[in-house]
Amino acid sequence: MNLGSPDSTRVEDVKKYLNEFLMDGRVIDYPYLFRLFLVRGIIVPRRAENSAEAYQTIWTDEGSPLVVLTKELMKAVQKEIEYPVTIAMRYGNPSPGAAFEELLKKDPGIEEVIVLPLYPHYAMSSYETAVEYAKKIHHDKKYSFRLNFIKAFYNDPGYINALAENMRPYLEQEYDHLLFSYHGVPERHIRKGDITGNHCLQVNNCCAVDSPAHEFCYRHQVITTTKLVMEKLQVPISKYSISFQSRLDKHWLKPFTDIRLKELPGEGIKKLLVISPAFVSDCLETLEEIAIRGKEIFIEAGGESYTMIPCLNTHPLWVKTIAGWMR
Repeated sequence: MNLGSPDSTRVEDVKKYLNEFLMDGRVIDYPYLFRLFLVRGIIVPRRAENSAEAYQTIWTDEGSPLVVLTKELMKAVQKEIEYPVTIAMRYGNPSPGAAFEELLKKDPGIEEVIVLPLYPHYAMSSYETAVEYAKKIHHDKKYSFRLNFIKAFYNDPGYINALAENMRPYLEQEYDHLLFSYHGVPERHIRKGDITGNHCLQVNNCCAVDSPAHEFCYRHQVITTTKLVMEKLQVPISKYSISFQSRLDKHWLKPFTDIRLKELPGEGIKKLLVISPAFVSDCLETLEEIAIRGKEIFIEAGGESYTMIPCLNTHPLWVKTIAGWMR
Protein backbone atom coordinates (compact mmCIF):
# COMPACT_ATOMS: atom_id res chain seq x y z
CA MET A 1 0.00 0.00 0.00
CA ASN A 2 1.60 3.21 -1.23
CA LEU A 3 0.71 6.91 -1.08
CA GLY A 4 -1.03 7.31 -4.44
CA SER A 5 -1.06 9.68 -7.38
CA PRO A 6 -3.42 11.64 -9.61
CA ASP A 7 -4.90 9.58 -12.45
CA SER A 8 -3.34 12.00 -14.97
CA THR A 9 -1.56 15.34 -15.15
CA ARG A 10 -4.78 17.18 -16.00
CA VAL A 11 -5.48 19.97 -13.52
CA GLU A 12 -8.91 18.45 -12.77
CA ASP A 13 -7.36 15.12 -11.77
CA VAL A 14 -4.67 16.82 -9.71
CA LYS A 15 -7.33 18.86 -7.88
CA LYS A 16 -9.29 15.69 -7.10
CA TYR A 17 -6.17 14.01 -5.74
CA LEU A 18 -5.06 17.01 -3.68
CA ASN A 19 -8.54 17.38 -2.19
CA GLU A 20 -8.59 13.75 -1.07
CA PHE A 21 -5.02 13.91 0.25
CA LEU A 22 -5.21 17.23 2.08
CA MET A 23 -8.71 16.68 3.50
CA ASP A 24 -7.33 13.68 5.41
CA GLY A 25 -7.51 14.68 9.07
CA ARG A 26 -4.22 12.91 9.76
CA VAL A 27 -2.44 15.01 7.13
CA ILE A 28 -3.90 18.40 8.02
CA ASP A 29 -5.10 17.83 11.57
CA TYR A 30 -7.33 20.87 11.97
CA PRO A 31 -11.08 20.82 12.74
CA TYR A 32 -13.11 19.73 9.70
CA LEU A 33 -14.71 23.06 8.75
CA PHE A 34 -11.46 24.98 9.02
CA ARG A 35 -9.66 22.23 7.08
CA LEU A 36 -12.37 22.39 4.39
CA PHE A 37 -11.97 26.16 4.05
CA LEU A 38 -8.17 25.91 4.04
CA VAL A 39 -7.90 23.06 1.53
CA ARG A 40 -10.71 23.79 -0.91
CA GLY A 41 -10.73 27.55 -0.53
CA ILE A 42 -7.00 28.32 -0.44
CA ILE A 43 -4.47 25.52 -0.90
CA VAL A 44 -5.90 23.49 -3.78
CA PRO A 45 -6.93 26.46 -5.97
CA ARG A 46 -3.43 27.91 -5.55
CA ARG A 47 -1.43 24.69 -5.91
CA ALA A 48 -3.29 22.55 -8.42
CA GLU A 49 -1.92 24.11 -11.59
CA ASN A 50 1.68 24.18 -10.33
CA SER A 51 1.37 20.60 -9.10
CA ALA A 52 0.03 19.51 -12.48
CA GLU A 53 3.03 21.12 -14.18
CA ALA A 54 5.37 19.38 -11.73
CA TYR A 55 3.77 16.00 -12.46
CA GLN A 56 4.16 16.65 -16.19
CA THR A 57 7.94 16.84 -15.77
CA ILE A 58 8.14 13.26 -14.41
CA TRP A 59 5.13 11.51 -16.01
CA THR A 60 5.94 8.46 -18.11
CA ASP A 61 4.19 6.80 -21.04
CA GLU A 62 2.92 4.19 -18.55
CA GLY A 63 1.65 6.84 -16.13
CA SER A 64 2.67 8.06 -12.67
CA PRO A 65 6.15 6.82 -11.68
CA LEU A 66 4.97 5.96 -8.17
CA VAL A 67 2.12 3.79 -9.45
CA VAL A 68 4.24 2.21 -12.20
CA LEU A 69 7.07 1.38 -9.77
CA THR A 70 4.67 -0.01 -7.17
CA LYS A 71 3.18 -2.31 -9.81
CA GLU A 72 6.68 -3.44 -10.79
CA LEU A 73 7.44 -4.14 -7.14
CA MET A 74 4.22 -6.17 -6.88
CA LYS A 75 5.22 -8.29 -9.89
CA ALA A 76 8.71 -8.85 -8.50
CA VAL A 77 7.39 -9.92 -5.09
CA GLN A 78 4.80 -12.17 -6.75
CA LYS A 79 7.64 -14.14 -8.37
CA GLU A 80 9.08 -14.82 -4.92
CA ILE A 81 5.96 -16.10 -3.11
CA GLU A 82 3.05 -18.38 -3.94
CA TYR A 83 0.28 -16.20 -2.48
CA PRO A 84 -1.59 -13.61 -4.56
CA VAL A 85 -0.14 -10.09 -4.40
CA THR A 86 -1.75 -6.83 -5.41
CA ILE A 87 -1.37 -3.12 -4.69
CA ALA A 88 -3.48 -0.37 -3.16
CA MET A 89 -3.06 3.37 -2.70
CA ARG A 90 -4.05 5.51 0.25
CA TYR A 91 -5.28 8.22 -2.13
CA GLY A 92 -6.47 7.73 -5.69
CA ASN A 93 -6.50 4.41 -7.48
CA PRO A 94 -6.48 1.51 -6.90
CA SER A 95 -8.23 1.81 -3.54
CA PRO A 96 -7.83 -0.80 -0.76
CA GLY A 97 -11.41 -1.92 -1.49
CA ALA A 98 -10.51 -2.62 -5.12
CA ALA A 99 -7.42 -4.49 -3.96
CA PHE A 100 -9.40 -6.64 -1.51
CA GLU A 101 -11.89 -7.53 -4.25
CA GLU A 102 -9.08 -8.47 -6.63
CA LEU A 103 -7.53 -10.77 -4.04
CA LEU A 104 -10.89 -12.45 -3.41
CA LYS A 105 -11.32 -13.07 -7.12
CA LYS A 106 -7.98 -14.85 -7.13
CA ASP A 107 -8.83 -16.84 -4.00
CA PRO A 108 -12.36 -16.57 -2.51
CA GLY A 109 -11.25 -18.57 0.53
CA ILE A 110 -8.69 -16.05 1.77
CA GLU A 111 -8.50 -16.01 5.59
CA GLU A 112 -5.85 -13.34 6.07
CA VAL A 113 -4.57 -10.37 4.10
CA ILE A 114 -1.14 -9.01 4.99
CA VAL A 115 -0.92 -5.27 4.37
CA LEU A 116 2.48 -3.67 3.87
CA PRO A 117 2.28 0.13 4.12
CA LEU A 118 5.26 1.25 2.04
CA TYR A 119 6.50 3.72 4.66
CA PRO A 120 9.65 2.76 6.59
CA HIS A 121 8.91 5.26 9.38
CA TYR A 122 5.83 5.79 11.52
CA ALA A 123 4.02 9.09 11.02
CA MET A 124 0.35 9.88 11.51
CA SER A 125 0.25 11.47 8.03
CA SER A 126 1.69 8.41 6.25
CA TYR A 127 1.86 5.02 7.94
CA GLU A 128 -0.96 5.60 10.43
CA THR A 129 -3.46 6.97 7.93
CA ALA A 130 -2.77 4.09 5.52
CA VAL A 131 -3.42 1.52 8.25
CA GLU A 132 -6.57 3.20 9.56
CA TYR A 133 -7.98 3.68 6.05
CA ALA A 134 -7.49 0.00 5.21
CA LYS A 135 -9.10 -0.97 8.52
CA LYS A 136 -12.10 1.26 7.86
CA ILE A 137 -12.77 -0.22 4.42
CA HIS A 138 -12.31 -3.73 5.81
CA HIS A 139 -14.81 -2.97 8.60
CA ASP A 140 -17.37 -1.12 6.46
CA LYS A 141 -17.53 -3.87 3.83
CA LYS A 142 -17.59 -6.60 6.47
CA TYR A 143 -14.93 -8.77 4.86
CA SER A 144 -14.56 -12.15 6.57
CA PHE A 145 -10.76 -12.29 6.26
CA ARG A 146 -8.57 -10.70 8.93
CA LEU A 147 -5.96 -7.99 8.32
CA ASN A 148 -2.36 -8.26 9.47
CA PHE A 149 -0.16 -5.16 9.14
CA ILE A 150 3.61 -5.09 8.73
CA LYS A 151 4.98 -2.58 11.24
CA ALA A 152 7.15 0.39 10.31
CA PHE A 153 10.47 -1.18 9.30
CA TYR A 154 12.91 1.71 9.83
CA ASN A 155 15.39 -0.48 11.76
CA ASP A 156 14.69 -3.86 10.17
CA PRO A 157 18.01 -5.54 9.22
CA GLY A 158 16.69 -6.61 5.81
CA TYR A 159 15.54 -3.10 4.97
CA ILE A 160 18.78 -1.53 6.22
CA ASN A 161 20.84 -4.01 4.20
CA ALA A 162 18.82 -3.39 1.03
CA LEU A 163 19.08 0.38 1.51
CA ALA A 164 22.84 0.14 2.05
CA GLU A 165 23.43 -2.01 -1.02
CA ASN A 166 21.25 0.29 -3.12
CA MET A 167 23.43 3.22 -2.01
CA ARG A 168 26.84 1.51 -2.18
CA PRO A 169 27.61 2.03 -5.91
CA TYR A 170 26.97 5.79 -5.59
CA LEU A 171 29.37 6.08 -2.67
CA GLU A 172 32.19 4.77 -4.86
CA GLN A 173 32.27 8.08 -6.76
CA GLU A 174 34.01 11.15 -5.40
CA TYR A 175 31.73 13.21 -3.18
CA ASP A 176 32.02 15.76 -0.41
CA HIS A 177 28.82 15.04 1.49
CA LEU A 178 25.75 12.81 1.62
CA LEU A 179 22.44 14.47 2.51
CA PHE A 180 19.57 12.33 3.82
CA SER A 181 16.46 14.30 2.86
CA TYR A 182 13.41 12.92 4.65
CA HIS A 183 9.84 14.04 4.06
CA GLY A 184 8.95 16.68 6.61
CA VAL A 185 6.07 16.64 9.09
CA PRO A 186 4.74 19.37 11.40
CA GLU A 187 6.39 19.48 14.81
CA ARG A 188 2.91 19.28 16.34
CA HIS A 189 2.52 15.80 14.79
CA ILE A 190 5.62 14.67 16.66
CA ARG A 191 4.24 16.01 19.93
CA LYS A 192 0.76 14.62 19.24
CA GLY A 193 2.18 11.15 18.61
CA ASP A 194 4.14 11.13 21.87
CA ILE A 195 2.38 8.44 23.94
CA THR A 196 4.20 9.61 27.10
CA GLY A 197 3.08 13.21 26.63
CA ASN A 198 6.37 14.59 27.96
CA HIS A 199 9.26 13.36 25.79
CA CYS A 200 9.29 14.25 22.08
CA LEU A 201 10.76 17.72 21.41
CA GLN A 202 10.57 18.36 25.16
CA VAL A 203 13.63 16.46 26.46
CA ASN A 204 17.14 17.55 25.47
CA ASN A 205 18.40 15.31 22.64
CA CYS A 206 15.08 13.47 22.95
CA CYS A 207 15.68 11.09 20.04
CA ALA A 208 18.80 9.69 21.72
CA VAL A 209 17.15 9.22 25.14
CA ASP A 210 15.33 5.88 25.42
CA SER A 211 11.56 6.26 25.60
CA PRO A 212 8.40 4.31 24.71
CA ALA A 213 7.56 7.35 22.55
CA HIS A 214 10.09 6.20 19.95
CA GLU A 215 7.73 3.49 18.68
CA PHE A 216 5.63 6.23 17.08
CA CYS A 217 8.22 9.00 16.68
CA TYR A 218 9.02 9.80 13.06
CA ARG A 219 12.02 11.98 13.95
CA HIS A 220 13.65 9.29 16.11
CA GLN A 221 13.05 6.67 13.46
CA VAL A 222 14.61 8.61 10.56
CA ILE A 223 17.65 9.36 12.71
CA THR A 224 17.91 5.64 13.53
CA THR A 225 17.66 4.60 9.87
CA THR A 226 20.41 7.07 8.95
CA LYS A 227 22.70 5.91 11.75
CA LEU A 228 22.24 2.20 10.98
CA VAL A 229 22.81 2.46 7.24
CA MET A 230 25.83 4.74 7.66
CA GLU A 231 27.36 2.33 10.18
CA LYS A 232 26.81 -0.53 7.74
CA LEU A 233 28.49 1.41 4.94
CA GLN A 234 31.21 2.70 7.31
CA VAL A 235 30.63 6.34 6.40
CA PRO A 236 32.00 8.74 9.05
CA ILE A 237 29.55 11.10 10.74
CA SER A 238 31.36 14.10 9.25
CA LYS A 239 30.36 13.00 5.73
CA TYR A 240 26.56 12.99 6.12
CA SER A 241 23.65 14.93 7.59
CA ILE A 242 19.83 14.94 7.75
CA SER A 243 17.28 17.45 6.48
CA PHE A 244 13.52 17.54 5.85
CA GLN A 245 11.77 18.39 2.58
CA SER A 246 8.25 19.33 1.41
CA ARG A 247 7.58 21.78 4.24
CA LEU A 248 4.43 23.87 4.28
CA ASP A 249 5.41 26.33 7.02
CA LYS A 250 8.19 27.21 9.47
CA HIS A 251 6.84 24.94 12.21
CA TRP A 252 7.86 21.71 10.44
CA LEU A 253 10.86 19.54 11.34
CA LYS A 254 14.20 21.24 10.73
CA PRO A 255 16.64 21.73 9.10
CA PHE A 256 14.82 22.29 5.80
CA THR A 257 16.25 20.60 2.72
CA ASP A 258 15.87 23.57 0.38
CA ILE A 259 17.67 25.84 2.85
CA ARG A 260 20.50 23.34 3.37
CA LEU A 261 20.96 22.97 -0.39
CA LYS A 262 21.55 26.73 -0.59
CA GLU A 263 23.94 26.70 2.36
CA LEU A 264 26.12 23.66 1.61
CA PRO A 265 28.23 25.13 -1.23
CA GLY A 266 29.18 28.03 1.08
CA GLU A 267 30.40 25.43 3.60
CA GLY A 268 32.83 24.00 1.06
CA ILE A 269 30.59 21.14 -0.10
CA LYS A 270 30.69 21.17 -3.90
CA LYS A 271 29.94 17.54 -4.73
CA LEU A 272 26.74 16.31 -3.17
CA LEU A 273 24.84 13.04 -2.99
CA VAL A 274 21.18 13.15 -1.90
CA ILE A 275 18.91 10.28 -0.89
CA SER A 276 15.29 10.31 0.35
CA PRO A 277 14.74 7.10 2.39
CA ALA A 278 11.27 8.09 3.58
CA PHE A 279 10.15 6.91 0.14
CA VAL A 280 10.71 3.38 -1.16
CA SER A 281 9.40 4.24 -4.65
CA ASP A 282 10.53 7.23 -6.69
CA CYS A 283 7.77 9.79 -6.98
CA LEU A 284 7.06 13.51 -7.32
CA GLU A 285 8.96 14.29 -4.12
CA THR A 286 12.14 12.57 -5.32
CA LEU A 287 12.08 12.92 -9.10
CA GLU A 288 10.87 16.52 -9.28
CA GLU A 289 11.47 18.11 -5.88
CA ILE A 290 14.91 16.59 -5.23
CA ALA A 291 16.35 15.52 -8.60
CA ILE A 292 15.22 18.61 -10.55
CA ARG A 293 14.48 21.55 -8.24
CA GLY A 294 16.97 20.48 -5.59
CA LYS A 295 19.76 20.28 -8.14
CA GLU A 296 18.91 23.74 -9.48
CA ILE A 297 19.09 25.20 -5.96
CA PHE A 298 22.43 23.55 -5.19
CA ILE A 299 24.12 24.42 -8.51
CA GLU A 300 22.88 28.02 -8.44
CA ALA A 301 24.35 28.35 -4.93
CA GLY A 302 27.79 27.33 -6.22
CA GLY A 303 27.68 23.54 -6.15
CA GLU A 304 29.53 21.61 -8.87
CA SER A 305 28.04 18.12 -8.98
CA TYR A 306 24.77 16.77 -7.62
CA THR A 307 23.50 13.18 -7.69
CA MET A 308 20.19 11.87 -6.40
CA ILE A 309 20.40 8.23 -5.30
CA PRO A 310 17.22 6.45 -6.45
CA CYS A 311 14.76 4.89 -4.04
CA LEU A 312 14.76 1.14 -3.45
CA ASN A 313 12.09 0.66 -6.15
CA THR A 314 12.60 -2.97 -7.26
CA HIS A 315 16.11 -3.59 -5.93
CA PRO A 316 16.52 -7.40 -5.65
CA LEU A 317 17.42 -7.29 -1.95
CA TRP A 318 14.36 -5.15 -1.22
CA VAL A 319 12.13 -7.61 -3.08
CA LYS A 320 13.60 -10.54 -1.15
CA THR A 321 13.17 -8.66 2.14
CA ILE A 322 9.46 -8.12 1.48
CA ALA A 323 8.99 -11.74 0.45
CA GLY A 324 10.68 -12.78 3.71
CA TRP A 325 8.28 -10.66 5.74
CA MET A 326 5.31 -12.24 3.96
CA ARG A 327 6.52 -15.76 4.70
